[in-house]
Amino acid sequence: MEPAASMGVGRIEAAVHGGDLAAARLRYPSAAEPWVDLSTGINPHAYPVPTLGADVWQRLPQSDAEHRLLHAAAQRYGAADAGSVVAAPGSQALIQIIPRLLEPSGVAVLGPTYGEHAASWARCGHRVAERRGLAEIGVASIVVVVNPNNPTGRTIAADELSALAAVLAQRGGLLVVDEAFADFAAPGVSIVPHLPPATVVLRSFGKAYGLAGLRLGFAIAHPGLCRAVRAELGPWAVSGPAAEVAAAALADAHWLADVGGRLADDCRRLDELLLMHGFELEGGTQLFRLAKHRRATVIADVLGGAGIHVRRFPAQPSWLRFGLPGTDEQWWRLAAALSAAAERT
Repeated sequence: MEPAASMGVGRIEAAVHGGDLAAARLRYPSAAEPWVDLSTGINPHAYPVPTLGADVWQRLPQSDAEHRLLHAAAQRYGAADAGSVVAAPGSQALIQIIPRLLEPSGVAVLGPTYGEHAASWARCGHRVAERRGLAEIGVASIVVVVNPNNPTGRTIAADELSALAAVLAQRGGLLVVDEAFADFAAPGVSIVPHLPPATVVLRSFGKAYGLAGLRLGFAIAHPGLCRAVRAELGPWAVSGPAAEVAAAALADAHWLADVGGRLADDCRRLDELLLMHGFELEGGTQLFRLAKHRRATVIADVLGGAGIHVRRFPAQPSWLRFGLPGTDEQWWRLAAALSAAAERT
């Protein structure tokens, strides 16, 4: 999930996304192959996909498979029960659906953050403005918070969000908490285990489990909103193979703990590499790091020429966001490219 290219207070512009290697190849046609895509916050150590029977591919998704998936998601995220969880073909689908369920009203998006939130609410006729903190939401009846935030990694305590949800409930509004990067956050960050009223939480499966191509996300809310989201999604919203793979992965607590330790080591390694090459660390999560450099644009161009794609921010030209390399060769290529960039800066 990517921050907006530019989104000022009361002004929403087109979102820019990472992961577009086709565009990177056009921009740097002589770059080394294969490309190293560090422009997205996706776990480079993917969950090992189990072998699936042929029937899973040949038939429509089955209700019992969906029930297993929702039960596994409820257990994994700490939801009250499977009825409080809705599965969708990616959290992006939910970001676009939820604004259609409410009458147009004032929406505050805590930013800078993933640009599709603001864009989706604005497309549905809501009055959208970026706000820098909870104290600035004013009379908005709908508030969107990405927690931990992308790209800064900022977190807001669950009790603060619960207090906000109570205020919004009195206004007949809604709190939307996008927890796409919460899987490896500190304990207690997620609001799901003590879900307040007038709240919907979005979770992304593909980022934490390194299987973004599976396209799977979840909405966690109280039953009435869950029913409305399910109705909007319609039948067979999630493929049978996605349900089978994700149910197994979500139930695998040992894998999640092991990979969490590996990601923590990777983050420390990346932080050291960036500091060594003159960056200032601005924030991040266990799946990406945000760094600042006065010559960030030049560095990004050098990296692009070396076949390494990182996330730029037109509204913050000194920022670059780095995903985590997944192999020794990728680490070596990044270190070599940063050294070459240092000679240019």
